[in-house]
Amino acid sequence: MRAVNAFIVAAGLGERLRPITNHIPKPLLPLLGSPVIEVVLERLTALPLKKIGINMHYRWEGIRDWAMASAFSNRITLFREDDLLGTGGALKNAASMLGSAPFIVHNADIISDIDLSRLVEVHESSGSLVTLAVHDHPDFNNVWLDERGRLKAVDKQGPSGTRAVAFTGIAVYSPDFLELLPEGRSSVVGAWLSAVSQGAVVQTVDVTGCYWTDIGSPSAYFAAVHDALARSGEQFHLHSDLDCSLLDLEGWAVLEEGCRIMGYSSVKRTVVLPGAILGTGTHLEDSIAGPDYVVSVRHQDNQPAIPCEIANILFLNNIIAIHPEVSPIGFGGSDRRYYRVRDDRRSVVVLRTSGADPDFSRQTEYNGFFRRHSVPVPELLAADEDEGTAVFGDLGDISLYVWLKCRRDPASIEAVYRKVLDMLVTLHTRVTDHVDECPRLQARLFDYEHLRWETDYFLERYVKGVKGIMTETLSDFSDGLEGDLDRLAREVDSFPKAIVHRDFQSQNVMIMGDVPWMIDYQGARTGPPAYDLASLLWDPYCELEDEMRKRLIQYYCRGVSEYRGACWSEEAFISTILPCRLQRHMQALGAYGFLSKVKGKTYFLKYLPKALGYLSAEMETAGTEYPFLASLVKQLHDSA
Repeated sequence: MRAVNAFIVAAGLGERLRPITNHIPKPLLPLLGSPVIEVVLERLTALPLKKIGINMHYRWEGIRDWAMASAFSNRITLFREDDLLGTGGALKNAASMLGSAPFIVHNADIISDIDLSRLVEVHESSGSLVTLAVHDHPDFNNVWLDERGRLKAVDKQGPSGTRAVAFTGIAVYSPDFLELLPEGRSSVVGAWLSAVSQGAVVQTVDVTGCYWTDIGSPSAYFAAVHDALARSGEQFHLHSDLDCSLLDLEGWAVLEEGCRIMGYSSVKRTVVLPGAILGTGTHLEDSIAGPDYVVSVRHQDNQPAIPCEIANILFLNNIIAIHPEVSPIGFGGSDRRYYRVRDDRRSVVVLRTSGADPDFSRQTEYNGFFRRHSVPVPELLAADEDEGTAVFGDLGDISLYVWLKCRRDPASIEAVYRKVLDMLVTLHTRVTDHVDECPRLQARLFDYEHLRWETDYFLERYVKGVKGIMTETLSDFSDGLEGDLDRLAREVDSFPKAIVHRDFQSQNVMIMGDVPWMIDYQGARTGPPAYDLASLLWDPYCELEDEMRKRLIQYYCRGVSEYRGACWSEEAFISTILPCRLQRHMQALGAYGFLSKVKGKTYFLKYLPKALGYLSAEMETAGTEYPFLASLVKQLHDSA
């Protein structure tokens, strides 16, 4: 592919976005911490770019300041327009830069996952003057194409034998196109039609099915922010400088840098922009908030109160099926779906499974067992195994993972982790001593066979699936590697066993007030307690300081020792932690690889570097204990 120039159209007034754009020009509206124009530019720079042009007019100083601070500043040329020149005049004004090579033009208010490389390649191979990215968008379909996908008209009605599509705001042009543009204000649409009338080809690439949105209105911007959260696998975006101790969050919410929390406030399905001040008693729901405005916005995720009988499973299933506004909550790795449903008295969480799910009956059985022994798990209100549906008390949306997103002082963080460890101590001691009351759990061992399954999963789903290292390339030391993994599994299997959650990480701990609750416990088994400790304290989702981690291990050990007495050896337990850490992080890498590559949940890729970093550090600590595994991990780390 030849190198191209790029031009971002960013001079518009953003009138439909007022009052938001009274404070922020549309291209600088934040999208999870990054200006929209930066999101666009990052996608464009995946192409072989020569130069980048940006036009500006309304509140141009802000765009200039952003460009100067941008990592791309040395490649950006700004074109200020004292009077708006239109989509054609903007290109003519930048002809001195754009005329040296084919160039791609991208509106600054368009967010998409359109394959820009394919668009450029089609333009090159077709020899057309212009290549437009188009899609079927009935609200905007006014671009009429012939059977070869070539432009014939732009109007409400088109010639016979043509079909209508919509322009996405993204196109590639040959430099000769600039000759069709007059000096001063003009539209590219007029130049397209002029080119067609002169016999030139304006080709199109149909990108229907790709994600595409503009942010031209408050509702469109609101939806784009929500979509960005979903694509990143997050429920909240909270700027790290925020103190959230006075904030009640629910549903989903975005609080951008520059907003302030001055008193107890609640935020639910809301975007809080720079300059907004949340004072005592502020309640924001289904809105966009700024320095002097709150814009109410309706969105498909708004979930009204629905009169319902909590215990009526069939009724709840029907409610979920016929009300599109009742959307799944959470972005975990499981295929299970959780929904929040409200009536006039309370909200509940409805679990729905698809097909035969052996974990369903385990979850309901374990729930009763854990609650009898004071393990904080959600209340089970109703269950129907035939329907694969259960109803639980609502624990809200704040997991430990979310709680840690805001600015917290180290003492508060450690205090919360101690409460979580209290729960773990209870599970590993008093509840374990009564495991015979739950034969199904007692019989589910986290043993050698399962441990070897985890490390095979690591080899298949991460080493091969993500890193692309085929088994045959490991043939020169595969026997040694199998021996290391076999020895590790046998060692971990030899440790004393207790009830272990087996995925005890920050997203499976909910925080209500200052009380932690355990969720997603259907995979519990009896295995080495240090595996849960490794999951929590070496969590790729949330990193802890080393010294705090040491103190928390000591705190856990004191709790177990107080219960077990002299028969329990802290020294012996400490020696089990490193092998469990090795085992756990290989499992996590395998899981992230499977979820991202097989299940398409690509947001799990962002956790791979931290999990691999943990595994690399653990191999160094293990020294020569597992030489072949160490060699593989070094190869993985060096290729990261």
